[in-house]
Amino acid sequence: MKIFAFKMKLKPNCKEEYKRRHDQIWPELKDLLTQSGVRDYSIFLDEETNTLFAVQKIVGESSSQDLGLNPIVQKWWKYMADIMETNPDFSPISVPLEMVFHMD
Repeated sequence: MKIFAFKMKLKPNCKEEYKRRHDQIWPELKDLLTQSGVRDYSIFLDEETNTLFAVQKIVGESSSQDLGLNPIVQKWWKYMADIMETNPDFSPISVPLEMVFHMD
């Protein structure tokens, strides 16, 4: 199992709405993530900078970041675009992070 981490940016004062939307994640999106190999997915928020820090444990070679052509993912991006910093295609601006330490 691989670990993949990345960061995104939440717009100011959107923490509660971001949390609410993820508490009600669409079943079809959750199924797609699971089918693509995502087994464990957590997102943390640094409230001082509005930086979202995501960590995924994945089976296989792809992560959620490889699902951008899927219509379900594109619909989710549009749904989230009003509360996150996004690219012109509504995908969240996402920066992969390098693991520099891990302890089991």
